[in-house]
Amino acid sequence: MLHFRKQKFQIARGLRRIMKGPVMLPEGGNGRLDKQYMKWRWLPADCDTPRFNATRMLEVIRGKRLVFVGDSINRNQWESMLCLLMGGVKDLKKVYETHGRRITKERGDYSFKFVDHKCTVEYYVTHFLVHESKARVGRKRVQTLRIDTMDKGSSRWKGADILVFNTAHWWNHYKTKAGINYYQEGNQVHPRLDVSTAFRKALTTWASWVDRHINPHKTQVFFRSSAPSHFSGGQWNSGGHCKEAIRPLNETTGANYPEKNLIVEEIIKQMKTPVTLLNITGLSEYRIDAHPSVYGKKFGNMYSPRIQDCSHWCLPGVPDTWNELFYIYLLSRRRQVL
Repeated sequence: MLHFRKQKFQIARGLRRIMKGPVMLPEGGNGRLDKQYMKWRWLPADCDTPRFNATRMLEVIRGKRLVFVGDSINRNQWESMLCLLMGGVKDLKKVYETHGRRITKERGDYSFKFVDHKCTVEYYVTHFLVHESKARVGRKRVQTLRIDTMDKGSSRWKGADILVFNTAHWWNHYKTKAGINYYQEGNQVHPRLDVSTAFRKALTTWASWVDRHINPHKTQVFFRSSAPSHFSGGQWNSGGHCKEAIRPLNETTGANYPEKNLIVEEIIKQMKTPVTLLNITGLSEYRIDAHPSVYGKKFGNMYSPRIQDCSHWCLPGVPDTWNELFYIYLLSRRRQVL
């Protein structure tokens, strides 16, 4: 497992990236007008780490499928990886989305082909890893979460050479936390089920799927830990805000390590398939300054200060650090194999 908690920050030049051509993201930087958040680079406290090298990373994934599976925070990391990799591409016309899709902020799956390196970098959306469904409760059909059944898109994840999973963000929503007539196993919809119990059951379903369908001799499996939100004065739908934050925190309490991370760690230890936990929670906790805040979503042509995004991350930004650490691990594994 990879744990990154000790930290220091320095003013540094941002990672080289190309934000044009087929990988142009909607509203580059997630809409932020100021650029101070781009100038901070995370460093481990006791050692030096190599910078992300796009040319070298493209060689690492040459001929491979690199697949990100999870919620919109994992999409954040996938977008970051795409942008970083473009720094090693000589001919932008030789990178394209295999279904001709443009990246938008709407929900969707994507697969980008890097022709010269015969590789794809893919993203598949799933909020929970398990199946979102409907069932009859009394006279009504209600939305349920089948914590005993994998997401219907899971067949598309098979055959990947590198898989990066996550789920956490949506387990904090009201319906998920309340657990009333929501969690389903078989034909039974639980009248009430604790969210931690449901999360553990869902992750057990995921772990069983990985052990059954993933060949560890072909595929490296990663699970990224939960990324922190930084809402003050409420949540995303109740006036929570982070716009005033312009610098990283000097320190964090570190006292409330997320229970979901502990559950993930426990389940990974019980699996037959080797899974590397990419633990980015602690280092990301400092970056209260790096969210889109009021620039996360437009309403018509205007941004609304009443609804701020303090969960997702601006690009360039924090997900680049996650990918630097991911890159370092892949390099170390490659050296071990060679």
